Amino acid sequence: MSVVAMSQHTQTDWQALADQVGRDIARHAARHDHDETFVAEGFAALKAAGFFKALVPTELGGPGADYREVCQAIRRLANHCGSTALAFSMHSHLVALPVWRWRNEKAPVEGLLRRIVNEDLVLISSGGSDWLPGSGVATKVDGGFRIRARKVFASGCPAGSLLMTSAVYDDPQAGPTVLHFGVPFAAAEVKIVDTWHAMGMRGTASHDVEINDFFLADAAISARRPAGKWHPLFHGIYMIAFPLVMSAYVGVAEQARNTALQLARGKKDNGHLAVLVGRMENAFATAELGIERMISIAETSKPGPVTTGQTAAAKALVTRAVIETVECAMNVAGGASFYQATGLERAFRDVQGAKFHPLQEMPQLQYAGRLALGLDIDG
Repeated sequence: MSVVAMSQHTQTDWQALADQVGRDIARHAARHDHDETFVAEGFAALKAAGFFKALVPTELGGPGADYREVCQAIRRLANHCGSTALAFSMHSHLVALPVWRWRNEKAPVEGLLRRIVNEDLVLISSGGSDWLPGSGVATKVDGGFRIRARKVFASGCPAGSLLMTSAVYDDPQAGPTVLHFGVPFAAAEVKIVDTWHAMGMRGTASHDVEINDFFLADAAISARRPAGKWHPLFHGIYMIAFPLVMSAYVGVAEQARNTALQLARGKKDNGHLAVLVGRMENAFATAELGIERMISIAETSKPGPVTTGQTAAAKALVTRAVIETVECAMNVAGGASFYQATGLERAFRDVQGAKFHPLQEMPQLQYAGRLALGLDIDG
């Protein structure tokens, strides 16, 4: 490996534990999808099993789960409930990145990681609002800033402890500058707005979060960066976060494949059933190869423009492959796939979400092309 290992191996079988949790929560998945309600049982079961602190190193009091193990555990969870798996992946990448930085860059993140263990924190990402340009307004006041913002796609926010977010300060010297920080959901200035009425992944409760005049002390700012440009922090986020996120979609596709195979084995071959299954198998093999590539990059590479390009290309392959896998699964199952009872209809809707995580199709193609041509990736 070209970088320091992300964690020490522990004795906990996180995949088996994910299967156990998954079996317990599977019966709630369809109800939450139908009712558009948060997968509270899933988060409660994950917390009881120690998943929210799993990635924290043993040196800091955590279980020290391996990064790959957690990716695989998220995939297993998604076999049972895609929404639980995806919402948990958002917390997981907010832990995995400071762990990587602590091990590889000696970053001063020990306090946050110890809090995750000691307080059993659930971290919520506002990444859907806060890509390179950032969002929200930071106004300078004595000792810090006043923050006003509305963040979207805050997956898992009903169970959140801290919103890991950012806002833009129009610095007179440096220009628009993105400030990164955490905001407690318990703060009076923080409000969840019920907006998550979506096509798929309905149980993630990815509602909007409003921040209204929250005081942010200077000392509470964890990072600053120029707005709208790739920054080393974001190369790290991309490398670490998206294997975890995309593992959830691979798990959804995997379960759709398994369901279709079970249904197909009860059918008489009409001359093209095996071909339909073969197409599904090829699509899922591509998804597996792509997610393996993403995880391997995160395990062995250093953040930077080339690593981001490689990860984004693999993410594009996984996105296409998981969607194709579920579409093929529906063709294999035939008319039965149109009924909610098979779970394939929900899988079809859930897996579409893979298209909307960055980098989306056009930005990814532009990034890949500019990188290959030796052009400025911020151009």
